[in-house]
Amino acid sequence: MALVQAKQDEPLYMSEAEYLEFEEKSEIKHEYVAGYVYAMAGASWNHTVINGNTHSTLDAQLLDKPCVVVSNDLRLKVETKKVSFRYPDVMVICGKPEFIENRVDTINNPTIIIEVLSPATALEDRNAKLDEYTGLNSVEEYVLVSQEEAKIERYTRQESGEWLYRKVAGLENNIDLRSIDCVLELSQVYKKVDLPSGDEN
Repeated sequence: MALVQAKQDEPLYMSEAEYLEFEEKSEIKHEYVAGYVYAMAGASWNHTVINGNTHSTLDAQLLDKPCVVVSNDLRLKVETKKVSFRYPDVMVICGKPEFIENRVDTINNPTIIIEVLSPATALEDRNAKLDEYTGLNSVEEYVLVSQEEAKIERYTRQESGEWLYRKVAGLENNIDLRSIDCVLELSQVYKKVDLPSGDEN
């Protein structure tokens, strides 16, 4: 989802505790990045459909596995070079979720993080969030899903600690998520999505 600066009558800089208290009372979601608070803009139709398709196809494949798929109502705390609180579009948590400070709305141990790209967020998803998410010890794969064409990009952690990048495009293709033994078929991810590039499913 796109981020916009919080309204001027809202606090723009907060401690972690202040942010969490503020978020509980807010009618909209905000992300927190190194003390600064950003309101999350609403998602587009394509974003919403792609997000739902991705969630449902993974959920169906994980029914008999010790993993759970969650969408962007669950908050993620990231502690790398700085502290951030994010709302990834989709996360897969394997094993027991690790809740921060006994809160049931915030975790810090996803196995896979998926972001659906939009023009407003693509740069941040590819840079700031890439650095944050791949810095989490629990994360094995980071996936970027395009709204503009049938294309999925995947970063996979290697045993050496390096990250391997792979890109697939075209509705006839798929990409595997080895850490959870699942496959994302692009025909399913983009089902009922009207793509600007002209590809439709």
